[in-house]
Amino acid sequence: MMRESYRRRLDTLHSELIRLGAFCEDAIACAVKGLLNDDPALRNKATELEKDIDMKEREIETFCVRLLLREQPVAGDLRQITAAQHMITDMERIGDQAENIAELSRFLEGNGIKNGVHIGDMADATVRMLTDSVDAFVASDFEKAQAVIEYDREVDALFKMIKGELIDMISANGRETVEVCLDLLMIAKYLERIGDHAQNIAEWVVYSITGQRKGN
Repeated sequence: MMRESYRRRLDTLHSELIRLGAFCEDAIACAVKGLLNDDPALRNKATELEKDIDMKEREIETFCVRLLLREQPVAGDLRQITAAQHMITDMERIGDQAENIAELSRFLEGNGIKNGVHIGDMADATVRMLTDSVDAFVASDFEKAQAVIEYDREVDALFKMIKGELIDMISANGRETVEVCLDLLMIAKYLERIGDHAQNIAEWVVYSITGQRKGN
């Protein structure tokens, strides 16, 4: 009976992680769409979602601590909870990066240069990494987690592509585009960091399954 109760609590943990992941995905999408579509409402939603992410992160942390104290799990179950605690920290930071994108995009409203680079593609790639990493945790899917880790190379390649596109724009248009291009490069850097956090989440998924983590 106790074991069944504990299993239900783990299912609740999985559900809450999925919800937190959805908040993060929405925050990224709103921030980038707000940038590309010059939509203040979407930018504001990204900022509000960051608050929701912070609150949900604290709720899950409290839930994990209670699980540890009440159930005193061992082995694989302990690794699951430990991994979840680290994962929510990365998700909270993803929310911060999305908010940073929303804030910076306010200075780019009405400037068409932003539509000439692959910012949208890079955002889609990071959302994919985040979604797949959370799904891998819930399903204990080692191969999916490994695929997320490897896919970070694609996000890094997109960052390099955007950097090259912005350099070409500066070369073609001169000093008048430098400030805008630097802002766009910073947004691309925020997306690169989001990809790094998603990779971290996937590495914690691998740890939860195998007990081994990259660098250990």
